[in-house]
Amino acid sequence: MPFISRRLRAALLATASATLVAATLPSPVPLGIGDPLFPHLGNPGYDVRSYDIGLTYHGDNTKPLDAVTRIDARTTEPLDRINLDFARGKVRTVEVNGLRADFAVEDEDLIIQPMGRLPAGVPLRITVRHTSDPTGDRDSGGWLPTADGLAMANQADAAHRVFPSNDHPADKAYFTFRITAPKDLTAVANGLPAGTVRHGADTTWTYRTEHPMATELAQVSIGRSTVVHRTGPHRLPMRDVVPTADRKRLEPLLSKSPAQLEWMEQQVGRYPFETYGLLVAHTETGFELETQTLSLFERALFVGTDYPEWYLESIMVHELAHQWFGDSVSPDRWSDLWLNEGHATWYEARYAEEHDDKSLERRMREAYTRSDGWRAAGGPPARPDAPAPGQKISLFRPVVYDGSALILYALRQEIGESAFDRLERSWVKKHRDSNATTEDFVRLASRTAGRDLTSFLDGWLYGKKTPPMPGHPDWHSSKPAGQR
Repeated sequence: MPFISRRLRAALLATASATLVAATLPSPVPLGIGDPLFPHLGNPGYDVRSYDIGLTYHGDNTKPLDAVTRIDARTTEPLDRINLDFARGKVRTVEVNGLRADFAVEDEDLIIQPMGRLPAGVPLRITVRHTSDPTGDRDSGGWLPTADGLAMANQADAAHRVFPSNDHPADKAYFTFRITAPKDLTAVANGLPAGTVRHGADTTWTYRTEHPMATELAQVSIGRSTVVHRTGPHRLPMRDVVPTADRKRLEPLLSKSPAQLEWMEQQVGRYPFETYGLLVAHTETGFELETQTLSLFERALFVGTDYPEWYLESIMVHELAHQWFGDSVSPDRWSDLWLNEGHATWYEARYAEEHDDKSLERRMREAYTRSDGWRAAGGPPARPDAPAPGQKISLFRPVVYDGSALILYALRQEIGESAFDRLERSWVKKHRDSNATTEDFVRLASRTAGRDLTSFLDGWLYGKKTPPMPGHPDWHSSKPAGQR
C-alpha cells in the first residue's frame, strides 16, 4: 500500500486547518465494533490491509521488546480519530501517512489524532513505535513465556497486548514479521521465511504470510529451537519448531503430520495455506492453539505424559482442521465460534474413528446425554454466554466443542452423508480467506440440501434444550444439575 499522494495530503492538511478552527473534538474514548461477546474489541471506520511488525528481543523475558508496527489500511467512513486496540506496552511515537500525530491511551485503546478529518476511501499508513511487554498476566494472553524464550497465545482478544491492531477476526490482513534476537536463538513466525540477516551479536528473521490472517492467529516463537523441515501433499513445505533437546524424541509423532494433512484434504479439499507445522513450546498453557500455519502445542502434551498415541494424533488433527475452519474461514463475530470448534472437534472424532476404531456414534451419544447441561451452563452453541470478566478463556466451553460437533452430526443425519460432504467442501471453498457467519452456514446448508433447514437448525443452534436427534429416538439428554 503506497503512501498517500502529495496532492491528497495537501487537501487533507487544508481540511485539517478548517476542521480545527470550526470545532473542538470531544475527549478520546475507547471504541469497538459491537461484538456481542467483546463489545469493545475491534474499531470502526477503517479496513486493515497489512501489518508489518518489527520486534527486538533482548534475550530476557523480564525486559520489554522494542517494536515498530506499521499498519496499511483504508478508511471506510470519515474519521476524526483513529482507534487501535493496544495494551501492555509504552507508545513512543505515532505517524499517520508520514506525519507525526498526537495520541492518547484510554483503557485498552490507542487513540490517534490525525492532522484533520480523514475522508472515506483514502489509504492510511499508521506507524507506531512502542514497546511490547512480555511480563503481564499470562491468563490474559499475549506473550507466552517459555523455558528459553517466548511464544504467542492471542486467542481470543490478546493480540493487542503484543502489538497495536484492529484486534477482531472480522478484519483479516496480511502480515510481515521482522524479529531481531540474539544470534544463538531461533525466531519463527506465521508464513514463509523471507530472509535472515546477521548483524553483530543479533540476527533478524523475516516472515510473510501469503494469505490474510486474523490478529488472534498471529504467532512468533523465539527460543533455542530446531526447525525440522518435511514435505506434505502437493510438495507443500512443512516445518515443525521444537526444543532442540527434544528433536529426536518428538520426531515419531510429528512425522505423522503429512499423512494427517492428506487425510484432511480427502475430507474437505486442498490445504488453504502456504505451509504448515507444529510449534512445540516448553511452557504450560492448558490448551493447544491453531495459530495460522504454525499450531501451538505444549511440550508436556507430547513428553512425559501417559496419553495414548491415538489421543495425541486426534489433537493434532483438531488443530490441523482449524486451518480450514477458523483460520481460512474465520468467524465474523465471536458468537460464531461454534463453527471453528465444532468442525475441528468433528474431524478430530472422525479421524479417531477411522484410524483407531473410536466410535463417532458413541462419542456423539455421550455428548447428547450431556448437551442440556452444557447449554444450561454456557448458553446454546451459536448464542454463548459472555465470559466472566477476567476469564476470557472460559468462552471455550464444552458446548462449543462436542456440543457443537453434535450439531454437525445431527445435520448429517438429517440430510445424508453425501449432501453433508458437499456442504463441507463448499463451505471452505466459498469462504476461503474471508469471514462467515452462522447465518451463512444455514443458507449454504439449505441450498446444498435443496430445502430450507432454518427451522431444523434453529433449535440446535439457539435452543436452551437439545432437539431430538434424527435417526436416534432413543437418545435422551440428562437433566442439568439442580433441575427436576
